[in-house]
Amino acid sequence: MVPVRVHGVALLPPDETPVMLLREITGERRWLPIAIGAPEATALVAACQQVVHSRPDTIELIGQVIEVFGHVERVEVTALDAGVFFSDLVLGDGVRVSARPSDAVAIGVRAGVPLEVDEAVLAVASTTFELADDDVEQQIADFRVELDYVSPEDFGDPPTG
Repeated sequence: MVPVRVHGVALLPPDETPVMLLREITGERRWLPIAIGAPEATALVAACQQVVHSRPDTIELIGQVIEVFGHVERVEVTALDAGVFFSDLVLGDGVRVSARPSDAVAIGVRAGVPLEVDEAVLAVASTTFELADDDVEQQIADFRVELDYVSPEDFGDPPTG
């Protein structure tokens, strides 16, 4: 198994299909795009941003139920068959629960557990491309953190006239 992280969700033209982007943490730093549904994309983005709803959404609810009976140790994307990805939630007692990758990853992100992809899946479904500068990702993350501390007053008075 190869450790990955969620890099985000992209909308691919022409019909703006949501795609979950997983990226290998070390090694070749391959990308694994997995097409997902719009509701699953919304749930994944909310999980990545740690949005807490006043009433739990489905992913939060499943996570809470799992916590009552144990915990999630990790999420594994295990296979690709006829264009369909498969994944498992691996629970603390070694029990494996099959789940769609979008749901499993969202639950895993909320639980703060490792995400992994089988090497065989990466070998056939991943892609590689270089960003202009690997520091770009860190610069973007740093900028987002700074934005949390910016207020409108930091920009001065708007121009008049």
